[in-house]
Amino acid sequence: MDKGRGEKKALVEGRKFEQLKTTQERYADVFRTLGYTLDLSNPTFPEQSKLEDSTQKLLGKDNKSWIGIAPFAQYESKMYPLDLLEHVISVLSKTHKIVLFGGGEKEIKTLNIFQNNYDNVVNLAGELSLNQELNVISNLDVMLSMDSGNAHIAAMLGKKVITIWNVTHPFAGFTPFNQPEDYSLLANRSQFPLIPTSIYGNKYPEGYKEASRTIAPEAIIRKIESIL
Repeated sequence: MDKGRGEKKALVEGRKFEQLKTTQERYADVFRTLGYTLDLSNPTFPEQSKLEDSTQKLLGKDNKSWIGIAPFAQYESKMYPLDLLEHVISVLSKTHKIVLFGGGEKEIKTLNIFQNNYDNVVNLAGELSLNQELNVISNLDVMLSMDSGNAHIAAMLGKKVITIWNVTHPFAGFTPFNQPEDYSLLANRSQFPLIPTSIYGNKYPEGYKEASRTIAPEAIIRKIESIL
């Protein structure tokens, strides 16, 4: 597979700022080179999974829309500030069900605080197996994620996925599959012109760690509400 390393290096060094080929298309090109006809423009997705009784009991039964939120990423520099995210949760939980995803002791403690502070918020971190979590994701109405694995999992299950981008950028080609361009919410490059500072978010200049603070919580709420 041609990963386009030269193009990506030019992107993070500021020599070229344009949309690069998506990773999905780079993989598809491998099969096309082998002679297969492969068109990703009209995909089909798995049917919505039936939840186990134990999972349904954990989530509760109601007629609310289900919003998945995955606040964490491999690097903190790819995350939306948790104080702003809490504001998003506080508003949306008044009328929708919020389903939180994460893992690890520190993340679980943070998500438990959100669950305990607001009605209609359920923390699934540490509660379910991976397959059970996948089944829940397949029942979401929308997923809010960082530039991280949860976004890609939800997209491959055919869900609508809103992503928040901090020091990384969709131009590198890692947007979740089959999502409209306006589902990517970006940090303000007028204030942080060196974005993307790296491809994976592990490198960034001083002062860039919370660049996504320039994305107002209200903008995230409006985007989710418009999709629902």
